[in-house]
Amino acid sequence: MELFRLEKPKIEPADRIAVIQALEDSARRQEIDAFIERANEPEYKHWEMAKYQKPLPSGLTAVQAWYAVRLARSFERMPSKIITKDNETFGWVRLAHIERDCHDLDLHAGGDLMASVADLKADERRRFVSKGLMDEAIASAQLEGADTGRVYAQRMLREKIAPRNTSDRMILNNHRAMLAVERELKLRPLSLDLLLEMHSILTDGTRDAQGEAPRLRRVGEPVDVHDGAFIYHRGPDVSFVKTSLAALVSFANDDETTFIHPIVKASMLHFWIGYLHPFTDGNGRLARLLFYWYLLQPRHDYWAIAYLPIAAKIKSGGKNGYTMAYVYAEQDGNDLTYFVSYVIRKVKEAYQDFKIHIERARREGAEIAGAARKKYGLNDRQIFLIKYLRSNDEHSTTLGSYQAVNRVSRATSFNDLASLVKTGFLKKKRIGHVVHFYGTEKIKTLIPSEE
Repeated sequence: MELFRLEKPKIEPADRIAVIQALEDSARRQEIDAFIERANEPEYKHWEMAKYQKPLPSGLTAVQAWYAVRLARSFERMPSKIITKDNETFGWVRLAHIERDCHDLDLHAGGDLMASVADLKADERRRFVSKGLMDEAIASAQLEGADTGRVYAQRMLREKIAPRNTSDRMILNNHRAMLAVERELKLRPLSLDLLLEMHSILTDGTRDAQGEAPRLRRVGEPVDVHDGAFIYHRGPDVSFVKTSLAALVSFANDDETTFIHPIVKASMLHFWIGYLHPFTDGNGRLARLLFYWYLLQPRHDYWAIAYLPIAAKIKSGGKNGYTMAYVYAEQDGNDLTYFVSYVIRKVKEAYQDFKIHIERARREGAEIAGAARKKYGLNDRQIFLIKYLRSNDEHSTTLGSYQAVNRVSRATSFNDLASLVKTGFLKKKRIGHVVHFYGTEKIKTLIPSEE
């Protein structure tokens, strides 16, 4: 396979001189500054996009305008702790939209979201966390090639169905790892042992491309990130990786004194694992898990991140955008800004989606309160189940999954489901040895359509 190479314009000495001369003229400098701002905001553009940007500053070609962009970025660039295999430093630019988005997430995800979640009852909050972790586990595995459909994957996790194949196993492992981070691993400082433990959970029962259990790469053992046609990244040699992992651990434990916003820093850790690719398989899943681990730690306490499936937003936007964020960072002057701004944008999108989702849930809860509770005497557990079944005709539940989700006794679960069957909201269907409960048309009269 061929190594993918970004298109790079050839900047001649005459182009550099033309830009310097243009910057000496105040009117033309304003045009150049405006062009640079459009190249950086609201999306941090690479040459592949910036070359089409109009209008160009007076008297400059697209290549010359791009040189002005690169020059301005170099002046604003701050070094990171991440070193390339060629002993160069990855750097980043503290852009206005990065600062603004981080501030908005701090303000709203910690304020608005907390207020919204606080209005929910404890069991509803637990279900929202459960849904967020489940959706993240599924999407993260799908990004790495798992072809299990989302509906079946949700059912598998809820009903604790044994995995049928490697795709199912990847999703199950991701879910176990997310739960472990959310419940316990977030309380531990990072170490190589903890990284290995996370990786072990993620890859349990799977095999790498060589048919072996995924493990740390050995000296001289290559690893490529490819799509079958192009190689997008080659992992550095293991001797470099081992040194870098020690630096990564120190960085993750906040051993340095320079402040970096936690969401920016979590994005850097995400990139760093992806760049090093220390394992024969499971690197992408580990990178995304480490992102959650860092933000969920008590000293950062981004508790809301557990509600937000970031990988689902990456997947919905197309995996190519995620891949190219890595490629731009590596191939365009070791500029981490491409990746950091991309991840923060996906976090913001996930937050906005969740806010819409939770507002809809609260609205629906208010709408059905009268009919469900007064007319039919349904409890909160039953109402939540009806909402779930209403969202997809293929959704179902079983006695065991209902008991596990609600953390109630088997007798309570049986009584809840039997009552819903009696009132006509559920119908039973035996599949093998297990009875499944599906929603009837009657639930649509109780909860209005979202359209």
